[in-house]
Amino acid sequence: MRTPPPLRFDPLDPAAQDAVRALAAAAAAHDDVPPLSEQPLLRLGTDADWLTHVAAHDDDGTLVGYLQVDRGGEEASAELVVHPQHRRRGVGGVLLRTAERDARLPMFSGAPGQRGKPLRVWAHGDLPAARSFAAAHGYEVARELLVLARPLGAGDAAAEAPETPGLRLRTFRPGEDDEAWVRLNARTFADHPEQGRLTTGDLRDRQREPWFDAEGFFLVEPDGGGEPLGYLWTKVEPGQDGGARDDGGRTGEIYAVGVSPDAQGRGLGRSLAAVGLRHLARVGCDRAVLYVDGDNAAALATYASAGFERAAVDVQYARPAAAA
Repeated sequence: MRTPPPLRFDPLDPAAQDAVRALAAAAAAHDDVPPLSEQPLLRLGTDADWLTHVAAHDDDGTLVGYLQVDRGGEEASAELVVHPQHRRRGVGGVLLRTAERDARLPMFSGAPGQRGKPLRVWAHGDLPAARSFAAAHGYEVARELLVLARPLGAGDAAAEAPETPGLRLRTFRPGEDDEAWVRLNARTFADHPEQGRLTTGDLRDRQREPWFDAEGFFLVEPDGGGEPLGYLWTKVEPGQDGGARDDGGRTGEIYAVGVSPDAQGRGLGRSLAAVGLRHLARVGCDRAVLYVDGDNAAALATYASAGFERAAVDVQYARPAAAA
């Protein structure tokens, strides 16, 4: 019987945060897919009642696994990673059981627990090992997040920005548009478990990231001013090698796109996608990617018409309700 690895539940200090990033990098190099999404990495330094950090260490103190549990939404969600050299030793199982217990805790100190709310666990890349691990612990696919991709060329760079009568396109102004964007994003993604929860603080965390560029962040608003009705945000890793691939090309991301419910049905989503593709092509990208939920038929149709095809998938697992 394996001895469970020592676990630490303390908030992560800067050295521990760096260790988690190094662990994630080692797993990404081994699996060809990052094991943690952007939000958990941005929250490595967050100390909140609704967020739990769990670090698993070997006997010599080496970090061999990391778990983050987010109880801030309607359902608890978790992401975990185990170092490639320490897999098949029970570390993942210990972290998963810890996540299951932690998911039952109150969202905030003094609040009632959340019994009956199943834990959802992300597996990035839908790797065979992750599928086997999920099945062995009684988990089934609950949600798919598709990665779509399409090539970019000279035609994209030369395209004119689509125009919609009565509306104007401009770039985002940090410090001036923050609150308005948060309101727009919340309206647009009111039913989305992650995107709709973004706060002004989350936005500013991203503004501090090296990749943030307001010139690639677009807003659509009425000609006479007022609340924005739509937005498109691109992401290109900085530096000469930012977004570079092994084949010598460069990938850019349509990071987020949203249209207010009040403005839907006017073709803004399609127009904004074209604006994003034009921008990515003009900054030297030859491939664009984006993420979309697998059950979002309207968005999938829009992106398919823009030339996007499925490239990969991230999967969220949950136990069936009767077994949760």
